Formats: sequence, structure tokens, C-alpha cells
Amino acid sequence: MMVSLSLRTNPLTFLTPNFSVVIMFSLNPPPLDLSPIGGPILRPKDLWRYLGFIFDRKLSFHKHIDFYANKAISTVKCMKLLGNLSRGINPLQKRLLYRCCILPIVLYGFQLWYYNKAPLSYHMKILDKMQRRAAIWILGAFKSSPSEGIEAITGIIPIKFHLQKIAKRSQIRPFKLPINHILRSLMDDLPPSSTTSNPHKIGSLTNRQRTLTKGHLTDSYNKSHGIFPSFSPISIEFAPGNHIIDNFSD
Repeated sequence: MMVSLSLRTNPLTFLTPNFSVVIMFSLNPPPLDLSPIGGPILRPKDLWRYLGFIFDRKLSFHKHIDFYANKAISTVKCMKLLGNLSRGINPLQKRLLYRCCILPIVLYGFQLWYYNKAPLSYHMKILDKMQRRAAIWILGAFKSSPSEGIEAITGIIPIKFHLQKIAKRSQIRPFKLPINHILRSLMDDLPPSSTTSNPHKIGSLTNRQRTLTKGHLTDSYNKSHGIFPSFSPISIEFAPGNHIIDNFSD
């Protein structure tokens, strides 16, 4: 999502049949006075929750990661009822429960805050704490055990490497969508057209705007040039008589 540039500078307006909502991300947004038209005075809120995503004024998503990390830790505490060192489910089953039931909770909406050059120190600190508690529960180890050791014995990769893995997978997903999908239209490289072109597509941004715009969708756009290279049909390499030469043949 391209939230770092566009949402800080341009307000979003959501219209419904009954009311409209204006969203403006700013550090100190002033109140909106609608008394001249007979409306109330709208006071800005610190947080906005939409579809399970928790937005703050700085778009740091600290509250978002806090909420889902606490939810995951609570799930780990509840799963302690399923077994201990002497009875109940074994460590392999505990590990499977962690990967299938807890990781999807804590990493919900990770594309919002995990992208290239994003400040991740706070997020990694919270996620490492969550995974440490889960690894201690899986092994039944002491609380003073080193995190790297219990993760290695448990067979759980560090959370930063897991994020890198799922982020690379999700960057390919937009290219599997239909051509008329909104994400495909945002990543379109075709020349601008008055009928079919999206005015907000990444391909229409200048080099400076692409440098300033950060987000998961921008990373997918940059990654696409390495995964799906494009060739010009009139390039000199495709002229009749030209062919690939193996310079390192046996």
C-alpha cells in the first residue's frame, strides 16, 4: 500500500449511503468546524480502525502491532491448557499450532508496515518477545533460556526471516490477479490513456515521486522488473540472423 506519501498529503473521503468520512493523516490535524452549514465540530482521533487495520497519525502502526501481538500472546497462554511436559500434546503438535494459529494472527496486515526502508525496530522487538514466549511454551524450557537456542531446537525460524519469506511471496501475488484488477491497474506500465489509464498508477510517477513513495505495492512494482523482464520487439537483438552465443562452451 502506498501510504507513506499519498495518505500524509491527501485526505481520503469514504462515501456511504448514510454518511461520509474524511480521513486526513497529519501530526496535528485541526478540528473541522461544520457549524456554518448546521453540522457539528469534528474532533480528530488518534487512531482509526478499518477492516482490522489500526492506523495512527504517524502511520507507524505501533498500535496495530501491539494489538495483534497481545492477541497472539493471549492465544499462547490459552494453549497451555492443551499440554505440558508430562501430558497433553507433544512439542511437534505445539509447533504446528503456533505456525497455523498464532503466526497468521500476529502478522495480519504486515504489508502495511513491512516494506523497503521502513523503521522496524519497534515491530521486531514486539514480535521477538511474542515468538520467545511461544518457543518456551513449545519446549517447556526455562524463562531464562536464550531465544536463539530455543528457536533453533524448536525448529522455528527467526521472525525477521519469516517476514522476508512471506513478503517476497506476497510481492508476486499481484501478477497472478486478473488484468482488470485494481492492483494490476496501479502497477501498469502502459502509456497513459484517457479511457483506461489509472491516474494514480505507479508508472505515471516521476523518479523523485517513486523515491519518496514507500510501501509494499511499490516494492512489488520494483520487484517485477527482475522477475518479469520486458523486451522490446524491435530491439536489435531480435533482428534476423542474430542468435545467442555461448562464450563459455566446453
